Amino acid sequence: QVQLVESGGALVQPGGSLRLSCAASGFIFSTDTMAWYRQAPGKERELVAAITGGGDRNYADSVKGRFTISRDNQKNTVYLQINSLKPEDTAVYYCRSLSRVGWGQGTQVTVSS
Repeated sequence: QVQLVESGGALVQPGGSLRLSCAASGFIFSTDTMAWYRQAPGKERELVAAITGGGDRNYADSVKGRFTISRDNQKNTVYLQINSLKPEDTAVYYCRSLSRVGWGQGTQVTVSS
């Protein structure tokens, strides 16, 4: 059974940084493409970053240059480093495997002064 546990969200000031983590279990993590999504209040969930098992990365245009996705296949964990946070980054952030059904509970990121 796919289990995903996101953590690391917080209330931060504009310009700050955060590192989100997602611990995965219940499937063979190392070969799956993993992705981070976010859902802002009143908006649809959107894909922000993805990383293949081999480490190839893709980003939404809105986050390029500020977000970095990475993974540790030994720890079955995917990370999202977020720099230069903006108020429009406020959202619940989720991770998932693009090959499997299932979402975690998400982690809240709030950017406000």
